[in-house]
Amino acid sequence: MKVAVFRPADERIEQATELLESLGVEPVADPMLAIESTGAVPRADAEYTILTSKTGVEIVADAGWEPDGSVCAIGTATADALRAAGYQVDRVPDEFSSAGLVAHLAEDVPGARVEVARSDHGSAVLTDGLAEHGAYVHETILYELARPPDAGRSTELAASGDLGAALFTSSLTVEHFLDTAADRGIREAAITGLEGAVVGAIGEPTRLTAAAAGIGVDVVPSEASFEALARETAERLPG
Repeated sequence: MKVAVFRPADERIEQATELLESLGVEPVADPMLAIESTGAVPRADAEYTILTSKTGVEIVADAGWEPDGSVCAIGTATADALRAAGYQVDRVPDEFSSAGLVAHLAEDVPGARVEVARSDHGSAVLTDGLAEHGAYVHETILYELARPPDAGRSTELAASGDLGAALFTSSLTVEHFLDTAADRGIREAAITGLEGAVVGAIGEPTRLTAAAAGIGVDVVPSEASFEALARETAERLPG
């Protein structure tokens, strides 16, 4: 059973492939994201600094960034990366999402300087939500997310009905999947092909992006992590 995974072409795609193999399926590694650092560094004087990804943590750590205030992580994966890099993690929301982080910080940020350090495709839910609660929000774009030129193997498998499952880990992976299919002239065929596959989306925003494009989502994991996404999707595959 072929399962498409779209993580960036670094240790994440390798770890994802190993996990899928351990679950007894055949991984189709088709990275849909290429990471390009901007060279920017977050301000250090914010009362709260928010990191939203392992990639962002690696970039700030390599730059020698040292924050003065509290460090917030959007989820456990980011928090683990921060601790591994030697940072203290002060806040992690119960719900691993932009909306969850806004709710978690809502009572503390009025009048506070909040630094949001992330990719160029970050959700406005986070920055707008914090501003609505009275925070002075500054955003630093640490890296840009591009579509790799060689992406798209999975779209051909989907279009031919040979894909058992697809694991979408962000709205951008959905968009890039569709763009690569369109470049090949098989966009509608790929969407139709996914109707016969088990489609997993890592969270509600990703599910909504897929649904808006006509892709039905079968699995949204109970925890917003790739491992949970992979395991819960694999459980839905026919034996």
